[in-house]
Amino acid sequence: MAYDEKLAERVRKALARRRGLTERKMFGGMAFMLRGNMCCGVQNDELILRLAPEEAERALRKAHTRPFDMTGRPMKGFVVVTPGGHKTSAALRKWVEQAARFARSLPAK
Repeated sequence: MAYDEKLAERVRKALARRRGLTERKMFGGMAFMLRGNMCCGVQNDELILRLAPEEAERALRKAHTRPFDMTGRPMKGFVVVTPGGHKTSAALRKWVEQAARFARSLPAK
């Protein structure tokens, strides 16, 4: 599977000043890691977020979101944001910041 390079670049810009930022091919797309922990990613034209379980539950009540599911079993704490949910720069930054906050709360790997 390919991933949207323009969306990946927008995510890079949103995370640009973060320490410990790396990128890794994952889930058939691009994953952005903070201190070794997955923060968010891009698969096709969708944004994938790793959130605290309670934040993921809240996020899934919003429009343009669904659970991240590659195997028939949704991954706990992972949320997909479809293009309508990250269309604007402000919306994308809000989602990415939420995922970055959670990744920073985890021990470095």
